[in-house]
Amino acid sequence: MDNNEIIRPENLVCAKPRLLNDNNMHYCPGCSHGVVHKLIAEVIEEMGIEHIAIGVAPVGCAVFAYNYIDIDWIEASHGRAPAVATAAKRLNPGKMVFTYQGDGDLAAIGTAETIHAANRGENIAIIFINNAIYGMTGGQMAPTTLEGMKTATTPYGRRVDLNGYPLKITELLAQLPGTCYVTRQSVHTPASVRKTKAAIRKAFENSMAQRGTSVVEIVSTCNSGWKMSPAKANEWMVENMFPAYPPGELKNE
Repeated sequence: MDNNEIIRPENLVCAKPRLLNDNNMHYCPGCSHGVVHKLIAEVIEEMGIEHIAIGVAPVGCAVFAYNYIDIDWIEASHGRAPAVATAAKRLNPGKMVFTYQGDGDLAAIGTAETIHAANRGENIAIIFINNAIYGMTGGQMAPTTLEGMKTATTPYGRRVDLNGYPLKITELLAQLPGTCYVTRQSVHTPASVRKTKAAIRKAFENSMAQRGTSVVEIVSTCNSGWKMSPAKANEWMVENMFPAYPPGELKNE
């Protein structure tokens, strides 16, 4: 009997979504990006909006997101994804437009674009991957790097007197009148994956309903940048990242 003939529907809960293609991902083993990509593909597929979805990816670890999720993508300059998404959504109000950004992109070079797009209440969704480090360029300190956290540019740990405080950009965005939904989630357990998927769907629905800007921060690991195994990185995230960036909804209007 062919193996395909004995697969039951109830065993397909973890099946690969149709929109996630067969290209080998370039992410490091244990990286959170692959999980989030799968969730985005699942949500778009379940909503039936693959023909009207537009993703905007700037420079960062997810610069090649267009290689993995089969929807329309626009490549933006470093930090400029919200500005590009603004143009895409205003010119095509019937499309579901979202950005996919890391903490170095969104909270450093792209701070102005992010804050002003959210303050204008642009009808876009922002998926924000926060692993507190520059993963793609060698593990340098990011705006969200924790106090005392070692990176390539803070080998003895981040010092407040020298480097300033970790930037809680999501809390800042929640204060803006143009944001309608701001949440912080993770993908380190099955329960957290389910919550994150629901948050992504809500953000995409808000974009379609013209409710304003939605922000989904996903506290993530970077085991290569943190110099840890994937399992240890998850433990470290819970013990150190969650106290500084606690999961939960910050705004839901």
